[in-house]
Amino acid sequence: MRLSELGEKEIVNLNNGGRLGLILDSDFLIDEDTGKIISLLVPEKRLGFRLFGLDTNGFEIPWDTIRKIGYDMIIIELD
Repeated sequence: MRLSELGEKEIVNLNNGGRLGLILDSDFLIDEDTGKIISLLVPEKRLGFRLFGLDTNGFEIPWDTIRKIGYDMIIIELD
């Protein structure tokens, strides 16, 4: 799968059905030594824009919580 194909997928929490945002709006935290993805940085849902691409509000989704990447969504398991 290409990174561009992930963009429109919605992130959904398996435990509560919560919709957390789109991959398109998220950033990846990557280990510079190994090149592996550590987590997704998802901005808080709100109106407006992010100044210079920085957003101090939001949350981090560890990459190992991803359970399934489907056709139109990514299922994660967070408590």
